[in-house]
Parts: sequence; structure tokens; C-alpha cells
Amino acid sequence: MSIRKEIKKRLTIVFVIFIGCMLLVLGQILSLQFIQKEKWKDKLINYENDEREVKADRGDILDCKNRLLATSIPSYDIHMDMRADGLTKKMFNANIDSLSICLSTLFKDKSSSQYKKDLQQAYRNGKRYYHVVRRRVSYTEYKQIKEFPLYRKGRNTSGLIATKYDRRKLPFGVLAARTIGTFSTLDNRGITGIENAFDNYLDGISGTEIRKKVSGSLIPINTIEPIPGKSIKTTIDVDIQDIVETALEQQMEAYQPKFGTAIVMEVKTGDIKAIANLGKTASNNYYETYNYAIGSLMEPGSTFKLASFLVALEDGVISLNDTIDTGNGRYKYYNATLTDSHRGGYGKITAKEVFEKSSNIGTSKIIYQNYKNDPEKFVNRLYAMSLNEPLNIGLKGEQAPYIKYPGSDSWSGISLPWMSIGYEVALLPLHTLTFYNAVANDGKMVRPRLVTDIMQQGKSIKHFDTDVINPSICSKHTIKEAHELLKGVVEHGTAQNLNKTHLKIAGKTGTARVANDNSGYKGDNNHIKYRASFCGYFPADNPIYSCIVLVESPSQKGIYGNKVAGTVFREIADKIYAQSYELQTDDEQNIEKTDYNAPICMDGNRQELMTVYSGLNTNVENIGREDDWVSTFNKNDHIETKGQIILDNIMPDVRGMGAKDAIFILENQGLKVSISGYGSVKYQSIPKGRRIQKGNHVTLKLN
Repeated sequence: MSIRKEIKKRLTIVFVIFIGCMLLVLGQILSLQFIQKEKWKDKLINYENDEREVKADRGDILDCKNRLLATSIPSYDIHMDMRADGLTKKMFNANIDSLSICLSTLFKDKSSSQYKKDLQQAYRNGKRYYHVVRRRVSYTEYKQIKEFPLYRKGRNTSGLIATKYDRRKLPFGVLAARTIGTFSTLDNRGITGIENAFDNYLDGISGTEIRKKVSGSLIPINTIEPIPGKSIKTTIDVDIQDIVETALEQQMEAYQPKFGTAIVMEVKTGDIKAIANLGKTASNNYYETYNYAIGSLMEPGSTFKLASFLVALEDGVISLNDTIDTGNGRYKYYNATLTDSHRGGYGKITAKEVFEKSSNIGTSKIIYQNYKNDPEKFVNRLYAMSLNEPLNIGLKGEQAPYIKYPGSDSWSGISLPWMSIGYEVALLPLHTLTFYNAVANDGKMVRPRLVTDIMQQGKSIKHFDTDVINPSICSKHTIKEAHELLKGVVEHGTAQNLNKTHLKIAGKTGTARVANDNSGYKGDNNHIKYRASFCGYFPADNPIYSCIVLVESPSQKGIYGNKVAGTVFREIADKIYAQSYELQTDDEQNIEKTDYNAPICMDGNRQELMTVYSGLNTNVENIGREDDWVSTFNKNDHIETKGQIILDNIMPDVRGMGAKDAIFILENQGLKVSISGYGSVKYQSIPKGRRIQKGNHVTLKLN
């Protein structure tokens, strides 16, 4: 009996433990089902699904006429979910033949039969993320793909999955590239220039894409659309920018300097219409590698003499007719000798002639003799003209000016005379231009402006007004005398080679020695390096634009500011003048109207050209055949057109055509076309008349 009781007792204990475990398990099941249901449901969703940031389309950067300077070009990866809900076997089989033909025709990488075989294999295997095209496709190609059989029925029925990627493109190539700036696709932010300064506006607001994990692949199932970035409207004018870069590059090729920069500013507003920075690369070519205009402090040399003269004139210590004895061209301050470029010196000349001839001795004597006992007065006047203030134009890398003050560690007995001629001070090229622009603007100094508006859907949502740095850098009388001095440099002084009749310019030459860290101004192996510059404005009597050109360390065949930099300034001014109606006199406008009645036009489509000519009441005479495509010839009082024959597999002559017409003809021939520049076609990489094949690549250069 005792054994049976013991067994029964043990079985009871086991049974109780078993029932307890069952109740515990049941309790956990009920807890999971009802109490912890939402918690584990969320975890399951998070495990199966992946949430991915969808970057917003980056905003565009525009020139002052709303032409694209930088834009995002989309490309797409094309995949297909072969187990999409609406992709039935009947639907797939009904469209597979025509879809394969369309894919093969568009991409030409596989035959239609191979496309069909691959798609069928993927469908049989139930691929959830089948890569249809093995490369990224353009936006134009993607639009075509969406209209293909099956794919046009929508994502749920066709299984079409397009994943978008963006790359930044500069439609005008290197024009103002460094100022526009660079953008990193790795961390999705602007690195330099306007891309960096306005990154928060350009970037937009990201969206979210929820993707479901199926068979090892992540399939998009829901998307919260991103909000596109805003566009930035700049002050850059592509037409002027092209003029400036072309003129500067030609001079760089001729003189082989280390680097060069040129800036054009609108006088009243401070708008920077063009800013070019060309530096020599390792391969001895020139490219926009660095923004020298705002990032390189340098001794300005003789262009700084304008500031010295304004100080002396404003304080009344000289008049333009005062006589200054420049001697034999050599003058000693303590243990340092100052020289003039003219061998033998200028002797006794007026203060006006000192400026026009850019006499170092004459300028230094004016300043030293009048301010040697009170150098603070001279420097304070420079400060009062805002020459010591940073411009704060908003771009990363801008350097602050350096104008030393008496009593500083670097101040010496020769500081005052050397500062008067542009040494022992350091300015950016843009600082110097801003100062000259203030003189052109009747004494009002305005901050250089690169951006006028933040744009959204074509409308301005934020406008940046012209900012006045200093309402009056000096008196009106002194400004009037400064105008006289600057015009005199071109009419009688160091820049007489720039004096032409149809467009008067005013400005100052600068030829400064470049200091070397190791050997001072003598340079390595006594090879002296120079910095040539010219800064001024035009037209001289009614300034609309100011401009600076600076060329660093040109070759010995040309070192002087009037020749190396001044000729670039002259070419820039002439070409801007030629295309700017407001700069021309009434007589010149009337001559243009009289001598050139017929409009100048690019080659192109006959029907479109005839529509334009008819609207302009222009007489047209045809020469020879009446083909669809014609060349045009301006005959002053009428236009002559000559037909062009376009033959299959023969390279046509598209020179003289606009980009639209040229691309239309060449792509219809099956060619792949790339373009640089703007305007009409000046160069085609495949000569006319050469036999061509579909798929050949041709490069067009526009100018």
C-alpha cells in the first residue's frame, strides 16, 4: 500500500506540473495573440520590409535669363516582378513577342528572340526582381519603355520596376564651372560654389520607399513622394560668360601663365555677369580648377594706386595739376630702392601724369611726404573706403583682405610708400573690382551679387536685393577726378593701346612683381615673375559694366598689364558692346538697321525658316534644288537659300545649323550625338561625305 501511495503521489505531482506548463503555454499564446499582438506585428513588418530614403530631385541652377547652368539628369535601372498580382500567364504570353521586339529595337544589345527567351525563363522561375536591361537607361528611354506593350498597363499588371538615380550635369560645360560648384553623389551635398552655398535650398525634402523582402530581393510596395529642391537664379549671363572665358583662354594659351581670372560686374546692381578662373593643369592645359577670384589674396600692384590717389585727393593734400619730381626713375627709402618702369625716369610731371604713367616714385612721394608723420590717417581713409572689409558673397573659400595698420609687427619705415603702390597689402581680384565698381557707380559701393532669386515652379519665392556696403566711399568731387584719371590712363597713359573710338573705356593697368617664399621678389634663380592686371569700366562716360582681368606669371614675351591683361579687357568690352543694344549710340543703331535689313539666321529646315522669314517680311531667293534642309546666306537686302541633300549612311554637313536641327538629322541617321557649347554648329567630328553606320558616335562643337 505504501508503494502505491508513493506512485500515486508522484504521478499527481507530475500531472500538476504538466497542467501548470500547459496553462503557462496557453497563457503565452493568449498573450501573443491579444496582448502583444501589435508589438510582434510591427517587428514582423520591420523584418520583412525595408524602408529606404528617396532623394528629392535637386533644384536647378539658372543664369540670369533662366538658362540651365546645372541640372540633375535622371537615369533608371529597369527590373520586373514576374510574380506581380496582375501579371497572369495569359497576359504575359499575349505581350511577350511585341515587348521583346521593342526592347531589342531600342537597346540593340540582344536580338528579340534572346529577349523573349530570357523573359520567359525569368517568368518560369518566378523572379521577383529580374534585371530587364543590363545598363541604366536615360529618362527619354524610360519614357519609351513605359509605352511598350505590357509595360503600358501599369506597375501592378506588368511588374515593371524602375529605380531612379540622378547625376549632376552642366549643360554649358566648363562655363563658370567653379562658381557653379561641384556636387557629391556619395554624400548628396554641394561641395563648392553655389552648389554648396545654397545646398539647403537645392536639396529638397526626401521621401520614403517601403520595400518588401521577397525571395532575397527587396520589392518596392509603397512610396511617400519626395518634394523637389528649389532652383537658384544667378546673375551669370551665359553669353557674357562665354565671351569672357574665350577671351581669357586665348590669352592664356598665348602667354602660358600660371593662372588667370576675369570678372564682369554690372555697375549699378553689383551683379556678377561672368566670372572665369583658368589654372594650368599637369598636362599644360587650362581648366577651372580653383576660384582665384575669391580664393587668392595677392598684392594688387599698380591698380591699388587709385585708392592712394583717392585718399590724397579727398584729404586735399594734392590737386591733379600739382607738379611731382619723379627724378631719374630711382628713389631710395631707407635701404630699399624704388624704381619706375621708364628708364631714366619721367622727371617733373603733374600728379595726373603720375597716375597716367603709373609712376611708382611719383605715387609714393605723394603719400609718403603727406602722411609719413601720421600714417594712421592714410590707412584710416583706406578703411573708410571699406577696402579692409570682407565681401561675404556667400561662397566657401572667400578670403578677407589684408591692409596692415601702423604699429603692427610687420610695419616698417618702407610700409607707407610700398603700400601706396599696391605692395604690403593683399586683396582678392574681386575686392579690387568692387572698389573700381564703386568709382564707376559715383562712389556707391555695392556688394557683388551672384544670386538674385530662389525659384519654385518657375516663380520667385525669395529675392535678394542689391546690398550697399558703403553709400559713399568719398566725395562726388573726388569721384569726378577719379573718372578723369582713369580715362586719362587709356587716352594718354599706359593703356593707350586700348584707346579706340567706338567704345571708350576707363581703367588702370597693373604690373606687379610676384613675391616668392624663398627668394622674395627676385624669384628663383633671379627669374622675376610678374602679375599683369587691368581693372576698369565701360562705357567710360556712362558706365554699365566694370571688369577686371588678372594673369599670374605670364611668359617673358609679355608681362605688362596693358598688353597681357588689357587686351583681354578690350576684347571683352568690344564683344559685350557688339551684342548689347543699350551700349550703342543712336547713330550706330541706325547704321545697323540700314546696312543689315535681312536677319542673320542659322541653316535648318526650309519650311520653318520660310515661316520665320515670312513673318519678318524678308525676301528669300532659292538657289538650285528645293530640299527640306537648306543653307542660308545673308545678302543684306535678302536671304539666299541653297538646298542640302541628306543621304542615308552618308555624313551630312550640319555646320551652321542649330543644335535642335543637327541632332534631329543625325539621330535619324542612327548616330549617337554629343554636344558642347551653344549657338550654331562649328565643328563635327565626322567630316561631311564620309560613310557612316548606325551606332557611330559624332561630337558637335557649338560656338
